[in-house]
Amino acid sequence: MSWGMSATVVVGTGPVSLAEVVAVARHGAGVRLSDDALEAIATGRAVVDELAADTAPHYGISTGFGALATLSIPAEKRRDLQRSLVRSHAASTGPEVEREVVRALMLLRLSTLATGHTGVRPETASAYAALLDAGLTPVVREYGSLGCSGDLAPLAHCALALMGEGEVRDATGVLMTEPREVHTLTEKEGLALINGTDGMLGMLALALHDLAILLDTADVAAAMSVESLLGTDAVFAADLQGLRPHHGQAVSAANIRAALRGSGIMASHQTPECTRVQDAYSLRCAPQVHGAARDTVAHARAVAERELAAAIDNPVITDDGRVESNGNFHGAPVGYVLDFLAIVVADVASMSERRTDRFLDVARSNGLPPFLAHDPGVDSGLMIAQYTAAGLVSELKRLAVPASVDSIPSSAMQEDHVSMGWHAARKLRRAIDGLTRVLGIEVLTASRAMDLRAPLQPSPVTGAVRDLLRTRGIPGPGPDTYLSPDLETAADAVREGAIAAQLGARS
Repeated sequence: MSWGMSATVVVGTGPVSLAEVVAVARHGAGVRLSDDALEAIATGRAVVDELAADTAPHYGISTGFGALATLSIPAEKRRDLQRSLVRSHAASTGPEVEREVVRALMLLRLSTLATGHTGVRPETASAYAALLDAGLTPVVREYGSLGCSGDLAPLAHCALALMGEGEVRDATGVLMTEPREVHTLTEKEGLALINGTDGMLGMLALALHDLAILLDTADVAAAMSVESLLGTDAVFAADLQGLRPHHGQAVSAANIRAALRGSGIMASHQTPECTRVQDAYSLRCAPQVHGAARDTVAHARAVAERELAAAIDNPVITDDGRVESNGNFHGAPVGYVLDFLAIVVADVASMSERRTDRFLDVARSNGLPPFLAHDPGVDSGLMIAQYTAAGLVSELKRLAVPASVDSIPSSAMQEDHVSMGWHAARKLRRAIDGLTRVLGIEVLTASRAMDLRAPLQPSPVTGAVRDLLRTRGIPGPGPDTYLSPDLETAADAVREGAIAAQLGARS
């Protein structure tokens, strides 16, 4: 389905899909609650109302929070309790988080509210949905979440906006200054609005979408490098790949074969005189590395889909009407896979940079001019583009250090083991941007090398990628030009999926 501003995601008692998260977060799709969700919310709220009238203390309803959970709060102060909870927890600092991240976490919190397991009132859930549907985006800042109990600070900023407080940007991104509608929170509602893994999960959903594109792009880029470096495609044969039956490896090898099909450049050296039987690992082992990345992404997707189906809050309203404390808000399952993906991103980028470097070295490029320069010595060609890729890869290796192995106790040692899942997600977003740029540099470099192999003709797929870059203004071989805009253009083509799309369109 193609999502746009006019589309609406209906949030029911079941999970939203990864595609729906991307639609709301990135493409501005609207949201509304389904009738069954409103019914479930009302049922859950009835349990809270009954317990609120009880003289016995119930956590989150008539007590304080965290290390203050043993303090009983009288009925006349419980609205103050909820308001104070949200205000005090909206304590993030640093640069603003991207709009798409805030919209993703709001949608996921709304999805949990819709299960009826949190005890909010239907009017509170509806007001939250209306905020998201109107395109209003609370300002959430970079630092503040420890990933346990969930993403408290980021979610608190969104709850604060529901209360008519805090900073909010309108649908055009302008900071709102006029007074906003005030929604008063009652028992349990403040806690229900801030207690979940929605921030880290939202960023995982967006990352999975992006990585699906980037891994296809990496396969195309590898094929372009094998082709223009006069490598052999024999190693990508299906029967050879089948001897090591990893699913991701088979998919990547098939993509590379499809991208090379019909290549005149490949055919030119597939003769009895050709002695090339083994290429460097960065060429020969591309399916193994890209495939392992694909399998890791598949694991992360399975975790994300289970998390999308979760109802995370503490305490939670059970199906039989109990209110129970639990530890489901801990971000470890999400934090781990976010860290796994950062490792994958760094390794795929590292292999891409090594292929780029081979084009520029006359000892390894099989007849190409030094640095693919027009007049070597006068021109530097793509020398510094490789420096840029190398710098990015070095940064990606640092970003691959896991966040989830760290834990800083908080809340007077009540929360004595935290996930740091939010931090894992933040660094993964930076890593994905880096991989995007590294692949763009490889594709740009391989395209120039492809032109230098003329009159030999590339495959339909790789030639289409080269032509796409040319139509976007990236020149072919010639005297040195201002290179930075070309690197940005290539990165944009990768990010938009334009490179990966050529594989499906032409193969």
